[in-house]
Amino acid sequence: MTRVFSGVKPTGHLTLGNYLGAMRRWAAVDQHRSDALFCVVDLHALTVDHDPARVRRLSRQAASLLLAAGLDPELCTVFVQSHVDEHARLSYVLECVATDGEMRRMIQYKEKAARERERGGSVRLSLLTYPVLMAADILAYGTDEVPVGDDQTQHVELARDLAVRFNQRYGHTFVVPRATRPGVAARVMNLQEPASKMGKSDDVGPGIVYVLDEPDVVRKKVMRAVTDSGREVVYDRVARPGLANLLEVLAACAGGEPAELAGAYDSYGALKKDVAEAVVEVLRPLRERHQELCADPGYVEGVLRVGAERARAMSRPTVDAAYRAIGLLPPVPETVVNAAR
Repeated sequence: MTRVFSGVKPTGHLTLGNYLGAMRRWAAVDQHRSDALFCVVDLHALTVDHDPARVRRLSRQAASLLLAAGLDPELCTVFVQSHVDEHARLSYVLECVATDGEMRRMIQYKEKAARERERGGSVRLSLLTYPVLMAADILAYGTDEVPVGDDQTQHVELARDLAVRFNQRYGHTFVVPRATRPGVAARVMNLQEPASKMGKSDDVGPGIVYVLDEPDVVRKKVMRAVTDSGREVVYDRVARPGLANLLEVLAACAGGEPAELAGAYDSYGALKKDVAEAVVEVLRPLRERHQELCADPGYVEGVLRVGAERARAMSRPTVDAAYRAIGLLPPVPETVVNAAR
């Protein structure tokens, strides 16, 4: 079967964009058609200043929400990145294949480093090198496909480049992955700033709908969404980005094509009302299932424990092969050590 890997970073509460752009497809499509792994990539949350307790809390919440979204541990592997040592083991080896120039050309590094400097903070080395850790996440499992949004495509391209370079220099070791993109609502935009993605790392904001927002909160945020000049309801991503975002969200929640849906409305208010109700309804089962899982933390912990064991067994042969290929001595078996004594 095709192997799929993807993950969520516990740097903030998961948003409507995370659900419509990724999680829903993982549950409805990817876990059924492939050998799929879904990971809470908590090591990536350490690349910027953070509260350790908050990272732990958000990691648990993200894992629960993955299950609440419909991921079935009988069909796929759900685990936490730091529970599987192979990610960090392979990351260093790949750092020895990557170049400084490649890292500094990463768009997200440039943007996040600039924001950190504006706040007067120092830029952590891990922020520069985390795309290599992401490549290790992918390559350790012989991943064929990585479902990502547009903003992560560059990182998958890096993983492809590192896999090809390693294979050419040290012998065929890695599967060369490819990025796959969902269709409508692949990138849900901020309701107040439609030129910016609805990112979970933002601290607060009326333009961000979180999957655990109460229905009234969701309605208020959608009804206050920024639209565009003009009265006609049309779908135009370039000229009318705010309106286009609402139409794409409606299409993702209720079905249909954004351009066709636009023709059913003669006012922004009616459109916003329908978008708000569609979002409330699409998030309702997710919120209800999450509450059930929060009441049974032992179940979630058991899923993560079994998932980590399965992920470890899947990744270790590839990472061990990479260690051998690049020139590292294999560890001495315990039986040999005991015999020498």
